[in-house]
Amino acid sequence: MNEQKKTYYIDVGTGQILSTASDSTWSYKIQATDEEITQLRELFNQNYSTEWKNFFRAHVPFVQYHYDRENDQYDSTIQQVYGMLYQLGDQEAKNHIESMNILPKNQ
Repeated sequence: MNEQKKTYYIDVGTGQILSTASDSTWSYKIQATDEEITQLRELFNQNYSTEWKNFFRAHVPFVQYHYDRENDQYDSTIQQVYGMLYQLGDQEAKNHIESMNILPKNQ
């Protein structure tokens, strides 16, 4: 069964997924099915949880960033978010994400 795609507006910084452009500020316009939006929401929720872990870990000054599993997890998840936005986004979104050079070369 082929699910119909709808237009959504995404703000990565806040993790917002909006159905209308005028609700709030947004950065990326995408076309996605309900299932794809659920996957994207799960990634945002995962990063929100990781951000809290990082907040508490930040009070342990002797752990360096590059030795921190939570930071690695956050980086991996945010890369997955941008991968989904690249696949689902309009040309402007694709161009912006390409200019960020955040995705692996095989994307």
